[in-house]
Amino acid sequence: MLARLSIRDIVLIDRLDIDFVPGLAVLTGETGAGKSILLDAFALALGGRGDATLVRQGAEQGQVTAMFELPAKHPVRALLSESDIAADEALILRRVQFTDGRTRAFVNDQPVSVQVLQTLGAALVEIHGQHDARALVDAGTHRGLLDAYGRLEADAAAVETLWKARRDAEEAVEKHRAGIERAAREADWLRHAADELNKLKPAAGEETALAERRTAMMQSEKVAGDLRDAHDAVAGSGSPVPALSAAVRRLERRGAQAPALVEPAVKALDVALNALEEARGHLEHALRVADHDPQELERIEERLFALRAAGRKYNSPVDALNTLAEKYVADLALIDAGADQLAALEKAAKAASARFAADAAKLSAARKKAADKLDKAVNGELKPLKLERAKFSTQVESDAAAAGPNGIDRVEFWVQTNPGTRPGPLMKVASGGELARFLLALKVVLADRGSAPASVLEKKVDEIDTGVGGAVADAIGVRLARLGDRVQVVTVTHAPQVAARAGRHYLITKDALEKGKRVATRVTELAAPRRREEIARMLAGAEITEEARAAAEKLIRAAAG
Repeated sequence: MLARLSIRDIVLIDRLDIDFVPGLAVLTGETGAGKSILLDAFALALGGRGDATLVRQGAEQGQVTAMFELPAKHPVRALLSESDIAADEALILRRVQFTDGRTRAFVNDQPVSVQVLQTLGAALVEIHGQHDARALVDAGTHRGLLDAYGRLEADAAAVETLWKARRDAEEAVEKHRAGIERAAREADWLRHAADELNKLKPAAGEETALAERRTAMMQSEKVAGDLRDAHDAVAGSGSPVPALSAAVRRLERRGAQAPALVEPAVKALDVALNALEEARGHLEHALRVADHDPQELERIEERLFALRAAGRKYNSPVDALNTLAEKYVADLALIDAGADQLAALEKAAKAASARFAADAAKLSAARKKAADKLDKAVNGELKPLKLERAKFSTQVESDAAAAGPNGIDRVEFWVQTNPGTRPGPLMKVASGGELARFLLALKVVLADRGSAPASVLEKKVDEIDTGVGGAVADAIGVRLARLGDRVQVVTVTHAPQVAARAGRHYLITKDALEKGKRVATRVTELAAPRRREEIARMLAGAEITEEARAAAEKLIRAAAG
């Protein structure tokens, strides 16, 4: 529900705040008072096209804010979640219009694109009239409206699920069949490749390990000679170890004679002998590591060559050859066992298609029954609206060959405006005034079944009652009030019979400011006495008579009764 509309610096409106409540609200006022300005401003907040001329002269920018109160499970909340917008209890749409033509959009004070604002606005508010018939004339919405009227949404959702299951099953068949055909075309090559890779037996990471081992072996060859020379110097025939050991023994025998002189030297020589022994151990270990079979290096190089040649041949990284081999084996298995699996998939797809066809046919039959009921209900509303010679019909065309997620039906609302004329689509056949009344009848019927197409608010841009007599205007007022019992309705009207049916009556006036140098649009909610006076003006024109006041009072009482 639209709870509040705030407008700042838009054309003739400098500052305006209007609070709304559920039910039917009417906007009245003399021509030129600013009704269109107010509606254009509201459309701007819903994502409508911006225009620099909307900004009030002398102001740098204009702004429109629309606050909505939404139930917990309103569809708009899902849209907010998809756009990562905080979903508070109140939803606030705000649009700022600049004098250079730019606009900025906000939802709950979070900047958004105009496209997001338009999506939310379309889900919150339905706007239509003689020249703005976005609501029900789009044939793409008619199937959903019929399902809602017939309470077939759950059945339609089940059919959509079956359609997806059928599509998935058929895609699985096609994918498997294509795999078999591809593998069959390449069978000989696949067998050769699988055998070759199976003999090669490439392992993941093998190339890296072999390359590292090969590098280490080649480097060890370069240092092996120096290691052997060092080992000969420490432990070979020219080693100082025997001479040092003999010297230590001789000094130890002399140690008792001059310990102060001998013991430090003996200790130092022991340290040197131990260091030489440790060096000998390290050198022998290094020689063992560096010592390798030359044939091993040759085998490593041959293995690397074979792996890299296979990588080039099969256009694959060497480390991925083992995965490629597994794929080739799987493709061959697909040829060998694919026929049986294909038969199983085809059987499943056939069963899924049969389930979809059966439920789609049931849904189609239910739609046709709901269409008959909808036609009777809508046609029952036409006579009071001065469309007694017209006929409304719901065309349900079924074509199994054109099946889709919504079933097998194409649904479109048609009308015949007079006997003997050719019926056709609602938008193409009905004139502007007829279209508005057809839509009103349809909306009332849908709302009576709890399936009104407007989620929060129906807003009438054009005067649906233009050019009609008092009885028809009263019939329109009755139906707008009925519609207001289900959804919030705001309408501009020149018909006193419609105004008398409203739960809220707002008067739009253009007041002079600054000694007549500037004017501003004002909106006032009318209480009982002023409301009667406004309805009397609508009845009588410029000069309000007592008879007009009495007639206005009668209309108000009749509406209340």
